[in-house]
Amino acid sequence: MSTDSTPSAESAGADSVDPRFAALPGRPGKIIAVHLSYASRADQRGRRPASPSYFFKPSSSVAGTGSAIERPVGTELLAFEGEIALVIGTAARRVGIESAWDHVGWVTAANDFGLYDLRANDKGSNVRSKGGDGYTPLGARLIDARTVDPAALRLRTWVNGALVQDDTTAGLLFPLAQFVADLSQHFTLEPGDVILTGTPAGSSVVVPGDVVEVEVDAPDAAGAPSSGHLVTHVVQAAHGFDAAIGSLPTADDTQREDAWGSREAAGLGAPAPLLTAELRDKLARTPVAGLSAQLRKRGLNSVAIDGLTPMHPDAKLVGTAKTLRFVPGREDLFAAHGGGYNPQKRAFDAVGAGEVVVIEARGDAGAGTLGDILAIRAHAAGAAGIVTDGAVRDYDAVAEVGIPVFSKGAHPAVLGRRHVAWDYDLTIACGGATVQPGDVIVGDRDGVIVIPPALVEEVVDAALAQEDEDGWIAAKVADGHRLDGLFPMNPQWREQYDAGRAEDGR
Repeated sequence: MSTDSTPSAESAGADSVDPRFAALPGRPGKIIAVHLSYASRADQRGRRPASPSYFFKPSSSVAGTGSAIERPVGTELLAFEGEIALVIGTAARRVGIESAWDHVGWVTAANDFGLYDLRANDKGSNVRSKGGDGYTPLGARLIDARTVDPAALRLRTWVNGALVQDDTTAGLLFPLAQFVADLSQHFTLEPGDVILTGTPAGSSVVVPGDVVEVEVDAPDAAGAPSSGHLVTHVVQAAHGFDAAIGSLPTADDTQREDAWGSREAAGLGAPAPLLTAELRDKLARTPVAGLSAQLRKRGLNSVAIDGLTPMHPDAKLVGTAKTLRFVPGREDLFAAHGGGYNPQKRAFDAVGAGEVVVIEARGDAGAGTLGDILAIRAHAAGAAGIVTDGAVRDYDAVAEVGIPVFSKGAHPAVLGRRHVAWDYDLTIACGGATVQPGDVIVGDRDGVIVIPPALVEEVVDAALAQEDEDGWIAAKVADGHRLDGLFPMNPQWREQYDAGRAEDGR
């Protein structure tokens, strides 16, 4: 076979007569797509998976170059995803990574179109959002996989002639051969099956009238083989969806942000922060004890993260929770999950400005739950602090970083002695308190508390008002007045206090 060719109709079988499959050996038995695979796309989404995950697309979604894709009536979020497609040449079942590429016959360009208006309805399966007719263009030509280095392929996408995606397989989180090996553990990959290997950053929304082109090439290989341009025309459909038959499309700002690639591209602007500068300032001025008292008045008694001491006693901690969970150490689990880019590293890479990394370590201080490198990473990202109900390793070095840290103390052992990093961005238990992502975390020398976001403004205003009142009472006690009737104030003392506030204009 030549380095840049499509099998003939005679060699490919009768299905090649169908223009949808003209660029393929035949109609694929299976099309398997990778959810998230490029570092650029993962960083755009704010998460890096530890291993690949997949979904299926029907072979009826395949289209050839020059085809049209319809945007249904009542939808707005049709998005393109330029991808490298692998076409299986020989059957693969339980093959290793080292031999997996031998089972790839060809490489070509793909466009994994998706209708984000339908994504929420299928809970991640993408059956309707990515399975429509024409939603998997493939071609224009095949590249012989034996003639290219899978680590040196280039992917480019244009919309209306403007280059919008430009990445290489060097930017993948997982090598192409890993997809083949991984899938072959679960089922046989048969000749003609197609693997869509994910899209880099730059995927966005297209509208009727747009033209999308995708090319895969190997610029450093002999002859610089190329798939040619896979061209798709976006058109408006005449039809929509029937509510009497199934769920209707719906689009919210979360789907718009994902479809367009960013809030800015979607015209949404930056999200309003939960903690405004004014609210952070109020929390920084309010003692944790006062906040705790106000939460108790509102029936919330289980909001203290117990047993922790501040690394910097004079530091005030204010931020929103970024949660991380460790499970008890077990040698086989640590061997499988503890190394590489594990959830601990992913959580610290994902922490944002003003967030607090809150770690569930089950109160076990028998090993470190973080060290100086992770503290530096959090500090560089603008994190507000770190809270763990476990221990800190490299304690003095972490202290020098300067980021506020609350913990159960120091321990020299590494994570694997007692813990396995398991997951992040989920509800956890830390120091006897439940913490959810986005909860407001406030800490000082008295300890650390958790404030539900919906209550934070009400609670801090009430606590500051109580601080004013307590300060007035303290001054009266210092002047020699008895506590009885003053603390708490009886009606007579209350009248004096209110009169004083009125004179001060408060």
